[in-house]
Amino acid sequence: MSVEVDEASEVRSLLDGVRGVLFDFDGPVCRLFPNGSSRRVADEVRTLVSEAGADGLLTAAEERDKDPHAVLRAVHRAGWDDTDLVGTLEETVTEGELYAARQKPELTPDAGRLIRRLAERGLGLAVVTNNSARAASYYLDSKKLRGCFTAVHGRTRDIDRMKPDPDVVNRALDSLGLFSHEALMIGDSRVDAEAAEKAGVLFVGYGRNKRKEADLRRAGAKWVLSSYARLLDEE
Repeated sequence: MSVEVDEASEVRSLLDGVRGVLFDFDGPVCRLFPNGSSRRVADEVRTLVSEAGADGLLTAAEERDKDPHAVLRAVHRAGWDDTDLVGTLEETVTEGELYAARQKPELTPDAGRLIRRLAERGLGLAVVTNNSARAASYYLDSKKLRGCFTAVHGRTRDIDRMKPDPDVVNRALDSLGLFSHEALMIGDSRVDAEAAEKAGVLFVGYGRNKRKEADLRRAGAKWVLSSYARLLDEE
């Protein structure tokens, strides 16, 4: 038996023992920004930072980063006291995420089947994402999956509460009426693994490629799957 088949069997057993499943959005449900398309949003946010005279807030790496969340974190890290700017930046990222969601990117393979299967079994489902809840809800509605989820929890303007802070995970647990030991989280990044650990929630990594899988292993993920197909096996 291969490692992945064995891990899938273990994850199926874990799913049998929980009452709720928390899904990160970008990756485990869909690729919101395929092929580095988030760079357009990151560049737009960097332009706003520059126009505000705050260029020096960004490190050399953040000046090049394709992830707009890196810019949001940098502004927060610097303790920037212009709340109007922070609000504008966050709203700009939200609009970029909504635009991406309206392009209706493909669902992660077998994600729709898994979500429906879990909902049919009576498990409570919630989204826990650093993206905008508006963008995630729009996308799920477009795929006729929103009704499977009790709640969709996303980024707030309190950037410090983004994962790896467990805030979004704790909000999801509250909305599902669950204790941490009654839930399992599926995520595809180090910050997902850290947030789950801090919240005391079981964590299963979704690694769509070898690099993602290796990153999740290094983050301490005990179970990492490259596909949901094995979780849907009847045998």
